[in-house]
Amino acid sequence: MSEMSCVLVDQLEHSYGDRVALCGVSFKIQRGSIFGFVGPNGGGKTTLFNVLCTLLPVQSGTVESLGFRLDRECTEYRRNIGVTFQAPSLDRRLTVRENLIHQGHLYGLRGKSLDRQATQLLERFGVADRSANIVETLSGGLKRRVELAKCLLHRPRLLLLDEPSTGLDPGARRELWQCLEELRARDSVTVVVTTHLMEEAERCDELILLDQGSIAAEGTPSVLREGISGESVTVVSERPEELRAQLVSELGLEFSRSGETLTMRSSDGHKVLRDIVERFSAEIRSISVDKPTLEDVFMEKTGRRMSDEVTVD
Repeated sequence: MSEMSCVLVDQLEHSYGDRVALCGVSFKIQRGSIFGFVGPNGGGKTTLFNVLCTLLPVQSGTVESLGFRLDRECTEYRRNIGVTFQAPSLDRRLTVRENLIHQGHLYGLRGKSLDRQATQLLERFGVADRSANIVETLSGGLKRRVELAKCLLHRPRLLLLDEPSTGLDPGARRELWQCLEELRARDSVTVVVTTHLMEEAERCDELILLDQGSIAAEGTPSVLREGISGESVTVVSERPEELRAQLVSELGLEFSRSGETLTMRSSDGHKVLRDIVERFSAEIRSISVDKPTLEDVFMEKTGRRMSDEVTVD
């Protein structure tokens, strides 16, 4: 594995009986980066995450992380990673500080060094004034901060976060990502996140788009977006199916539909917008023209929207 690489995955496959969850997945993650596994629910990202945190075995292929082979060096590897799962792992009936102290004991930390490390992390994540509070009294955003502090007690080199923004309001989500960026910049910790939220994917240094167990696209967010031509036209209507049929018959415009939203790409999105407004203004709730997004990338590569759930995970 290259000195610059933190994780190297080669031809990874995983199945649950006859159901294939990962099919020949290969990628690498650079040290000190924020890397995203992005895809719809059921696309394979949770299975991949669980292999990386050793909850699932390597069935076929090779996974090397932090210099360890995950098919034979799991014990030492686990000492070097921090994991935050989608479901909260804090003990709700203990105080914030008690949660950290008990976590430290699991890693063999004791005494003054553990107390000092816990205090420093609570201060760093802005929850030192809540150290004596029972966890179940905290807001979702504060709980996530405590989760991060907890999984960093043993100074891991790799941080694995499964859907870290679940249950957080937009403000708490922004604070979480500020914390992750500070970790990467200050401590050179490599951060891996799974997400189905495109605004989070945009904050990753690099990412892979997973669909039905395979990589549909990979690269930096900007490079992926630049690979899509044209502009995205989005129309919201109370009668989307009826409007879509009219757009085809009267203007020759082919839109895809998701709920009340119609979307298409065009080389001249503003002309399309004008034509629709002139003819169908009474039938649209809103209309916009935007540059390509990661959602557009996913749709271009897979033929589906990110919200269209599959059954692979």
